[in-house]
Parts: sequence; structure tokens; C-alpha cells
Amino acid sequence: MKENNVDHIRVCPRCGQSYTEPPALSRYDSETLICPDCGTREALESIGVSVEEQDSIIEAIHRSIHNPR
Repeated sequence: MKENNVDHIRVCPRCGQSYTEPPALSRYDSETLICPDCGTREALESIGVSVEEQDSIIEAIHRSIHNPR
């Protein structure tokens, strides 16, 4: 069974968005499963990356996933 089928739709407790990708583990409590974008944001926040740069990085990740070379 594919991991990203409609049977595995989750809602991220951090941002409220639905997602089908494998979840990330929140750095804040090491228990909560969050969407991959929020996981990326938490990692970038932990090293002091601004929200604007986080947005840019996440957009680049999405472009590379949807338009692989």
C-alpha cells in the first residue's frame, strides 16, 4: 500500500493544513507529528533562519518535488 494515498490524509496541528507525506516529529516536544513543511520550518527556526527565508526555502523544495530534473 502506498504511504501517500487518501487513507493517510493528516491535518497538521501546527498549521492546520492537510498533508499526505510522511510526518515530521516536532522539535518542540519530540512527540507531536507535524507536516513536512512545519518540520522544515522548525529546523530552520532552530538555526535562526528568518520567516521570509523559510518561505523561500520551502517554495524551492516544493518546486523541486513537483518539477524534478
